Amino acid sequence: MQHNKETERSELHKTIWRIANDLRGSVDGWDFKSYVLGMLFYRFISENLAGCINQRERSAGNLDFDYAQLSDTQAESGRALTVIEKGFYILPSELFANVCRRAREDTDLNETLSRIFTRIEGSARGNLSEDNFKGLFDDLDVNSSKLGTTVARRHARLVSLLTAISDLPLNHGSHFAHNTIDLFGDAYEYLMQMYASTAGKSGGEFYTPQEVSELLARITVVGKSEVSKVYDPACGSGSLLLQFIKVLGRDKVEHFFGQEINLTTFNLCRINLFLHDVNYANFDIVHGDTLTDPIHWDEEPFEAIVSNPPYSIRWGGKDNPLLINDPRYAPAGVLAPKSKADLAFVMHILSWLAVDGTAAIVEFPGVLYRGGAEHKIRQYLIDNNYIDTVIQLPPDLFFGTTIATCIIVLKKSKAENTTLFIDASAEFIRSGNKNKLLATHQQKILTAVTQREDSAHFARLIPNEQIAANEYNLAVSAYVEQKDEREAINITELNAEIDRIVARQTKLRTRIDAIVAELEGESDGTAK
Repeated sequence: MQHNKETERSELHKTIWRIANDLRGSVDGWDFKSYVLGMLFYRFISENLAGCINQRERSAGNLDFDYAQLSDTQAESGRALTVIEKGFYILPSELFANVCRRAREDTDLNETLSRIFTRIEGSARGNLSEDNFKGLFDDLDVNSSKLGTTVARRHARLVSLLTAISDLPLNHGSHFAHNTIDLFGDAYEYLMQMYASTAGKSGGEFYTPQEVSELLARITVVGKSEVSKVYDPACGSGSLLLQFIKVLGRDKVEHFFGQEINLTTFNLCRINLFLHDVNYANFDIVHGDTLTDPIHWDEEPFEAIVSNPPYSIRWGGKDNPLLINDPRYAPAGVLAPKSKADLAFVMHILSWLAVDGTAAIVEFPGVLYRGGAEHKIRQYLIDNNYIDTVIQLPPDLFFGTTIATCIIVLKKSKAENTTLFIDASAEFIRSGNKNKLLATHQQKILTAVTQREDSAHFARLIPNEQIAANEYNLAVSAYVEQKDEREAINITELNAEIDRIVARQTKLRTRIDAIVAELEGESDGTAK
């Protein structure tokens, strides 16, 4: 069964890769992602809504019910109930499959799609789901010249796009809930990974590799079978938050919270949550700057926090007089440098972490040893025993950078004044043009995190007093001794080899002296 599932996934990925490249044409892949991902989302919510309505009606005894075959007038009667349940509504004529079937003959296809997207967002207006649907289709501009310089070319491109998304093998059964959710979510994750890998530096800004995301989630829920609220203050496309479903199970996380400063990525995150069938009532993703305008004051603290915040970005820092008195930053007595906001994210996360919670944060390694304000923030963190573990990751895991990043694990209720250092820099395999953490690598790291025991060349548990004496340096290399990969030297054999070399050198020198003497004899006539 597992082999069949992996084969199916591999074939799906090959199909997605081919379609995405065939459709792109002259449009830059990074720009075109919004069209492929947006149409995938449109298909998903259409099938999700129709499938759930069909299931509800057929369970009530209407065995031949097919929502897609209803007239829009007939369908209106079910709008109110469905919006409460799903958060949105799509009339039968506006379902993806019906629009796709008529697309080639619809000369105003771009206007049809634009109108449908507006209506889908409008169906949530005035309901609890309004904020979760607002602006979801903003990046899917069906009137853009990127699709073609003429109406005819844009029409042809949209028809090809709809047809290609329709042909993706994402629905292999009659029961939507059991046959398509994982496939849609997997397809979306693969597309995001694909676009991130070809987007250069910008790719890493919205996508964290799944194996790293999974490791972060597992670290934060050690010993827990369920959590109430999970949070990511720089949530990108939501890949970290969604790992809690994989780690704990779909019904073991009550609510997902996140904030994202980039508008396009903010939309990608909400779409990603929908595609993984997270109901609108179970997530609250907001747009804005977490460091200066955090939105979720009424929801903190959080049991589990995961994050891969942007590395060393600029922020207001000391130029903003309000920040030094901000309850998130004030305890350290100093603000993170204006040019490096890394530890500002750490302080924010610590402030919003529950007393019995755990946070795992991917960080640029410079935060572990740089001086100035960052040194003072590290001092605050160590003196108050908030840092649980520092993990050195392998290089070249992330898109857009080859640097070896690290993970900082925070806790507020530690039993001992110690910090664990783990050197996982060698825990990877080379996969394509990037390094990758396998499940065995993840487990080795996780075991070390939970056992908190010394392991030669891999893990060391250090008293915080020792860290303080070492100028609050948190670099893993300062505490975990590197393994000497050089071959052991046998002194006896080495001395014997030296003796052999010296003896041969003496023999050769004697022969050379004899040859030189003979040549000199010939030159003065004394040679025989």
